[in-house]
Amino acid sequence: MLFRVLVGMVLYTSLLLAPVAAAEEWKLVWSDEFDKPGLPDPTKWGYEVGMVRNHELQYYTKERPENARVEDGNLVIEGRKEPYEKAQYTAASLRTKGKAAWTSGRIEVRAKLPTGRGTWPAIWLLGEDRDHRGWPACGEIDIMENVGYEPDEINANIHTKLYNHVMKTGKGSKIKIEKPYADFHVYKLDWTNEKMDFYVDDQKYFTYQNDGQGRDSWPYDQPQYLILNLALGGDWGAQKGMDDSIFPQKYYIDYVRVYQKADATTPAEKKGEEKKPEEKK
Repeated sequence: MLFRVLVGMVLYTSLLLAPVAAAEEWKLVWSDEFDKPGLPDPTKWGYEVGMVRNHELQYYTKERPENARVEDGNLVIEGRKEPYEKAQYTAASLRTKGKAAWTSGRIEVRAKLPTGRGTWPAIWLLGEDRDHRGWPACGEIDIMENVGYEPDEINANIHTKLYNHVMKTGKGSKIKIEKPYADFHVYKLDWTNEKMDFYVDDQKYFTYQNDGQGRDSWPYDQPQYLILNLALGGDWGAQKGMDDSIFPQKYYIDYVRVYQKADATTPAEKKGEEKKPEEKK
């Protein structure tokens, strides 16, 4: 009888402690809750500037509130139809390059997307050694991409030297989410040394495994920095043309949170001057 009581107590205690252990598994190491109105926090975010990749039509501006600002508890990245420099559209691309980068962890971004033909919002990471190794050898992780002519499809992809869309060896997947432009959703990456899992609202829809072939297929043991951008047009975004009647379009980000396992190393965080804009592909 005493044995049964003891076993019961052990099982009961284990059940009580299980949620606590799960909660303590991940530790918040970096975040932006976007709770201070004005320009994005310069200690956390820098900017890409100009017309930088993929034959996109927008000019990415720097520290221009019309294109990137914090208001009402959200980061707002706004795409506009307006002449600016050599372009007819403007938007913003924020990045943590030179400020924070990671080699593993959980990255969560709660966002509400823009929509309409020509929009191409993304949440992605790019290898810090892009200047030395080039793309795609540096690695790229696309947590979320959406093109406005397929408004209910969310895409996740990875790009490496072995696996990329240029060689037609790319790896990725997509999931249908009803009206991601009408409500906020959480776009999440769980990233370890063995694999990456991609989620929308805790629905896992893509896994990329480390196949053990080295940096050509897994460059992700080198730091990757985060990018939040709204592209307009371009090789993918404008495949069905541009609808100028939709502008302006707003991309809302409620928060960005980066977690790591309690026994993992802390993220690589660096401060310094911004370098020239990176090319994605």
